[in-house]
Amino acid sequence: MSLTVPNDLLDQARAGEVDDVAFVACVRDSLPYAWSVISELVQQRDTSGAEFADNEVPPPSEEARGQLLRCLASDAMRGALERHFGVRLAFQNCHRVAVFDPTATEALRDFVTPRAQILNQKPELVDC
Repeated sequence: MSLTVPNDLLDQARAGEVDDVAFVACVRDSLPYAWSVISELVQQRDTSGAEFADNEVPPPSEEARGQLLRCLASDAMRGALERHFGVRLAFQNCHRVAVFDPTATEALRDFVTPRAQILNQKPELVDC
């Protein structure tokens, strides 16, 4: 299961729309490793003023890896985090998460090309 959903949030979903604040809190609480990686990257990018910041450190466990995969594979979770942090997210392999300034369209475009994906490949990442 991707998220541990509190009963009040489940009730909110059954009654209609779920607000981003509640959904983001659910993601944060359910996927703490993914949250920490993304929020640290946001802080790095904000501090440096660079177009993007990325993580190249493999997760410490399969559980952590699963959190990143579940978080970034979900359009709903990815979109909510992008809105919450005011960034664009991109993802390569099992751990290379990048946080982009929304105006850094060329840097984002370069990051998500087939060329970039191929250049990011390493033998130890084949089965990540």
